[in-house]
Amino acid sequence: MVKFTFSKITRPDLKRLIHLDEKAIANYEWTQVESLALEEKEERQLQDIRGHLLNYDTHLMNEATIWARAIYPLLLLAEQGPIQAWAEVSLQARYVNFELEGIADGTLGKCVAGLVESPYLVVLEAKRGLEAENPLIQVYGQLLAAAHLNWEKNGNELQEIFGCYTIADSWKFMRAEIAGIETEKPTMRVEYSREYIEKLEAETIFKIIKKIVNQYIAFSD
Repeated sequence: MVKFTFSKITRPDLKRLIHLDEKAIANYEWTQVESLALEEKEERQLQDIRGHLLNYDTHLMNEATIWARAIYPLLLLAEQGPIQAWAEVSLQARYVNFELEGIADGTLGKCVAGLVESPYLVVLEAKRGLEAENPLIQVYGQLLAAAHLNWEKNGNELQEIFGCYTIADSWKFMRAEIAGIETEKPTMRVEYSREYIEKLEAETIFKIIKKIVNQYIAFSD
């Protein structure tokens, strides 16, 4: 049994452990949010968030400042009922032939008794610079761990899970379907959105997050 942390797992590792099917960037159904209505309160808060970014060079801000100003406020705004936004969430999963563990910078998921029980969206605030690790592979690890946790709760053969990574105020989303969790080599199929810049597209980013939450809220009661 091999154990990996999210920050250390590599693409060759994943290729050896799972069947990985990566799709092209496209306008998938889950990214089509033009018709999604926003509440007046949401529109006001989005204007405030965008206003706090427009006159700042986000690429010069440190990661904690970007998280506080740009990333976490959108996650918090998307909360509904038991689906809550959390930061610094520990994720662990044990598959047949490997284990995964680490910290997700943020999650949106069902919370019970002060714990994230079912993560539906995992968020990685990617490091910047030439020395940074590939954020995509780290998110894959988080998606696999989150899917396993959800499988433990609902037992569904096919697990759907969403993820994203942020660099400064840019967001890139992905949707994964993970099957064969009890097999020696599970399968993960991944779809990708384009990149969205929060200064210009805060409403679209929030609508994608809100659509994800809306999809799961009925199953969280």
